[in-house]
Amino acid sequence: MSAQDRVRWDEIYRKMKGKPFPPPDPLLLNYTPHVNDGETKRALDAAAGFGQNGLWLAEQGYIVDIMEISRVALNRTRVEVALRNLRNVNLLQVDFDDFELDEHVYDIVCVFRYLKWEMIHKLKSSIVPGGRIIYETFNIRYLNIVPEFNRNFLLDIGELKDSFQDWVILHYDEEDHITQLVAVNTPPQEEEEDSFDW
Repeated sequence: MSAQDRVRWDEIYRKMKGKPFPPPDPLLLNYTPHVNDGETKRALDAAAGFGQNGLWLAEQGYIVDIMEISRVALNRTRVEVALRNLRNVNLLQVDFDDFELDEHVYDIVCVFRYLKWEMIHKLKSSIVPGGRIIYETFNIRYLNIVPEFNRNFLLDIGELKDSFQDWVILHYDEEDHITQLVAVNTPPQEEEEDSFDW
């Protein structure tokens, strides 16, 4: 993403100044595993906007990295972090075009209203075995609503599900112009060695 794109996103979020802080997405509320006392669980809110989903995860007990390109959005998130007195949140200004994620770090990754195919592999590899991804974004039917929307940022029907066919899919829906996916990173089962009776 170019510097020009960062400026554009800053302007988009600047225009939202004064609007109420958004609530977390219902899909996240329905599919986030509980954090038990004594557990250390990590989460990533990628391309987070104001970070409402990451803040909700932090309130559930996760240690959360909130990654967003816009400094304007992150400044508003910082205010909200202070208001909620959250100490388990890291705010990171990140350009996913040139940012690498460590492997097997997060127990949960959430992405809402964002699509960049080069990022999918990074996100998948960052999730621990048994961890999950919660993904929701626009698909090709969105062009019926906003014809001028950039086609490169829209999913084809079935495309996201195909990208996670090696995972256990807990939820998949794309009846309308939004595609939703919840999938668990299940490690491959080791093949049992043949046993012989001599």
